Amino acid sequence: MVDKIVVRVALATTLVAGLAAPGNASPFFFSTGNTDGKMAAASRPDSAPTGTPSNEIETGDDFVVPSDTASITSATFIGLLANGATTANIGQVTAQIYRVFPNDSNVGRTSGPPTFSTPQVPTRVNSPSDVEFTDRSTINSNLSFTTTVLSNSFLAANSILPGGIHPMPNQATGGNGSVMGQEVRFNLTFTIPINLPADHYFFVPQVETGNGEFLWLSAPRPIVAPGTQFPPGFTDLQGWTRDAALEPDWLRVGTDIVDTVNVTTAPTFNFTFSLTGDVVPLPATLPLFATGLGALGLLGWRRKRKALEMHQSIIESAE
Repeated sequence: MVDKIVVRVALATTLVAGLAAPGNASPFFFSTGNTDGKMAAASRPDSAPTGTPSNEIETGDDFVVPSDTASITSATFIGLLANGATTANIGQVTAQIYRVFPNDSNVGRTSGPPTFSTPQVPTRVNSPSDVEFTDRSTINSNLSFTTTVLSNSFLAANSILPGGIHPMPNQATGGNGSVMGQEVRFNLTFTIPINLPADHYFFVPQVETGNGEFLWLSAPRPIVAPGTQFPPGFTDLQGWTRDAALEPDWLRVGTDIVDTVNVTTAPTFNFTFSLTGDVVPLPATLPLFATGLGALGLLGWRRKRKALEMHQSIIESAE
């Protein structure tokens, strides 16, 4: 009996170790590089009082987890604090993750292939999904942040400000023009890591300010050094944006909003961010888990067989 208890404890330990072990974890890192100053787009969480219309704005740019599972532990993004906003009046900070449409989306409300348009937007192809995949927020105490001022006076050539996002047929505004402010890098730590299986995602940071606006600064598209190139088989998608009135749809910052003449020559934008963490290969944990389950199953089978044999022996003795 003691030997069996020891075996069970050892097997249970193996199972726990197999599920918790990082296996052959390798670093995960992605970056769109440095800002190019061409675009600054609003992105803020909903801070409207309960019962009033939402004032949320979301701007997103994409990245890829090419294989296995990435455990994202930190991120950075660079933005403009404009129109009176300062680091002293930053409120809620949120990091959202979306998958690419049609995941997590109601395709039935669109026109279907090839454009997947809606009455509000020209297309949903390559947009973020209707609803988020996961998020982290200072409100939920699973995100902390610091800020680093990079420049006290930075000029963005164009912008999308609150009120600058409109559904069709008025979506092509050309933008809200140049804007100047304080260039700030936000350094995020996810106190609960964001675990993402292999897939194509959008990163959506949001910053609440007591005064003025936070505007997310663009990065070159296509990505250039020191940015991270996309892996083979994946395309670097342009940035998208929406406000509460446009939700669940999205508009392309460049192709839909900025261009007013010809969408085939419209400028397109990435946005400045980086993600850091680890990649944990699934095979590092699954074989141990399967082996542990198999061993426990074998032990149970042997016990049942021995009990059956003893029962049969008693019957034969009685006869």
